Amino acid sequence: MENQSQQVAPILITAWTKYAQFNEVSLKRSKAYLQMRRWIIVMGILATMFAILVETYPPSFPVLGSIILKVFLILSPITGSILASVTSKRFSNGDWLISRAGAEEIQKEIYMYRTILKSSNDRRAWLEKRLVEIQRQVFRGMGGEFILKPYEGQLPPYYNPEDPSSDYGFDDISGDDYYRYRLSTQLAWHIKKINIHETERTRLLWFIYTTAGASAFLVALDGAVEGPFSLWVAFTAALTAGFLAWQELRNLDEVIRNYSKVIMELTVVYDHWMNLEPEERTTNETNKMVKATEDVLWSQNVEYIKSMQEALSDDSLEREASLINRVIKESVESTERLSQAMSDAIVDQTRESLKAGEERLTETFKEALGSLAQEASSELVQAELESMRAAIEDTLEDLSQRMGMSSFLKQIEDEFAGVEIGSNTPSSVLNSLLARYPKTIEAKG
Repeated sequence: MENQSQQVAPILITAWTKYAQFNEVSLKRSKAYLQMRRWIIVMGILATMFAILVETYPPSFPVLGSIILKVFLILSPITGSILASVTSKRFSNGDWLISRAGAEEIQKEIYMYRTILKSSNDRRAWLEKRLVEIQRQVFRGMGGEFILKPYEGQLPPYYNPEDPSSDYGFDDISGDDYYRYRLSTQLAWHIKKINIHETERTRLLWFIYTTAGASAFLVALDGAVEGPFSLWVAFTAALTAGFLAWQELRNLDEVIRNYSKVIMELTVVYDHWMNLEPEERTTNETNKMVKATEDVLWSQNVEYIKSMQEALSDDSLEREASLINRVIKESVESTERLSQAMSDAIVDQTRESLKAGEERLTETFKEALGSLAQEASSELVQAELESMRAAIEDTLEDLSQRMGMSSFLKQIEDEFAGVEIGSNTPSSVLNSLLARYPKTIEAKG
């Protein structure tokens, strides 16, 4: 294509990438939210159905069947409460609506860049500034969390080269191009969506009327025919409540009115451009068409987000989650009480054990002291102690004498160190040596 051969502005690549990221987040989160809410409603209906089946289960049937029904009866409301609690925590801020607003505003500024501002030298700086402002608004709207996954698809996301009315997205466009790519496409899209929503609303109304009529029929049948028909009135009532909850969640009446206003306003702009002669489709008329179209689409987007946020502000999820919230609260409080009781029990048991141990050790010590004192005061011990004392005194005395004898013999040895004792030793020397030895040495052996 000729348009695709033009140089692509990097700022448009950035803008379309941000649009694609916000759009993808919005679609995925919106789909997940609706699925969660749908399952919450289903669990509520199933809980009612299982309660009736348990109540009407024939005694002649196998006991296992009754047990299975009771298990499902217990699990269904708990599962619904868990889903409601998770949904309330993860989707309560309506972040997919914030990302949707960011995506739509970026797309609006992209078309402004490519039409009204295509002759401006400052449009790149202008679009860059607007992208920064929009991203900061989304960041604040999401409560300070800016979780985006890298976008790996084509740009723009919905471009189809085989469709002549599909917008390439990176070139400057004329009034006729904008009329074909943006105005006509958006008008056709809203007409298609409003018919889908109208079909859904009609179908929901038929479901509501049918289940409400079934409730009235069962009430009448209960009085005329024997059987547990009054119990099944609760089931049809649960179905009716589920359909009403889904209708309220989808907010179809408000959405249809909103889309109707968009279709009407876009049709006015559409018809005006179609009624212009080729020479009348000037730059001024193009700018008027672009501005009018973008204002209508942006106003519709703001009103849609506002109405959906009002629907989200309903506290039905809190009510649906009340069971699991109470269970969690009681579980936490019970755990805290158990932990405290265990701690107190451990401390008390340790204190008692230490006290008992102290008492036993004290008694043992006292008994040992008493026994030792008693034994020490006996005559046998006293006699043994006296014998030990005498023996110690004798040993010390003998040791003292031996120590003195050793010293004396040393002195004799030193004195006669140079004298050789033998047959030639003079008798006077031998007599002197013998006279020096002590006379009280006791023989060994």
